[in-house]
Amino acid sequence: MAAWGIALATLALIGAVILAVHHAEVVAHRVGEPFGTLVLAVAITIIEAALILSLMLSGGKGQAVLARDTIFAALMIITSGLIGVCLFAGGLRHREQVFRTEGAVSGLAALMTLAVLSLILPNFTTTTFGGTYAPAQLIAVAVVSLAIWGTYVAVQTGRHRDYFLPVGGHTEDHAPPPTVSAAWASFGVLLVCLVAVVGLAKWLSKPLEQAVQAAGAPQAVVGLAIALTVLLPETGAAIRAARANRFQTSMNLAMGSALASIGLTIPTVAVASLMMGLPLELGLEGKHIVLLVLACTVNALTLGLGRSNILLGVIHLSIFAAFVVIAFVP
Repeated sequence: MAAWGIALATLALIGAVILAVHHAEVVAHRVGEPFGTLVLAVAITIIEAALILSLMLSGGKGQAVLARDTIFAALMIITSGLIGVCLFAGGLRHREQVFRTEGAVSGLAALMTLAVLSLILPNFTTTTFGGTYAPAQLIAVAVVSLAIWGTYVAVQTGRHRDYFLPVGGHTEDHAPPPTVSAAWASFGVLLVCLVAVVGLAKWLSKPLEQAVQAAGAPQAVVGLAIALTVLLPETGAAIRAARANRFQTSMNLAMGSALASIGLTIPTVAVASLMMGLPLELGLEGKHIVLLVLACTVNALTLGLGRSNILLGVIHLSIFAAFVVIAFVP
């Protein structure tokens, strides 16, 4: 396959992802909560799962750990990179920003539970070995993941919606919802973009794997690339909100993306693995467990304060830098 063709296809894939998320947000704004959150989360999950499954079905090297590497990369990008940039950018421009600890800590508790059950516990089960789950265990974890994510969405959009509103009860200004015709048009574009993502991911699966091998990079870099592609639109929105002194919005976007990434992707990949007989290794290596535990611990301390400052941003970004270095130089 010609290099220029691969480059064009890669740019098209990134563009399709950005367009898909944008139009999912338009549809979500029109239908309102809680269905709007579901539309956006499902769209992101389809994109992430399509990229993962396309590479897993290609049967190349590292297919068994691809889902693990992608989910771990997404968690590190969000909890260390995204939150770190938001803390730094917001602190640099506004010195100090406030947010509700109730929503942030609730989201982090759900995220830590999902991370341990999905990425750490498989290393310590005895029915199977090598960081894998037995079918019954995999089904149980998938069900629990869906239950936790569904409950979080219900709490965020209904029962305890005030936990996720700006401090002081001030509502943030939003643009008026799009018209019905505009929403349907966005829905149509969204479907086209999702189909394009699936097709392009399948077409690029082999060239991507060959490029990683030719560069001599670790296989985990593929998971990092997938996570960065999927999270790019949400990352930009969260950073813009922090710079505009809307840090509560940044926190909501970060936690919502992280929980959707793991809470919906794990069940999707689990079902595909069981139905298609694909190998699935979820347990992290020791060095990655250390980074994940450090990131979760620092987030627990940071989010428990309810106030941001530039030092906290530097700490988060330092952890993210360590993660990137370990990804390329294990």
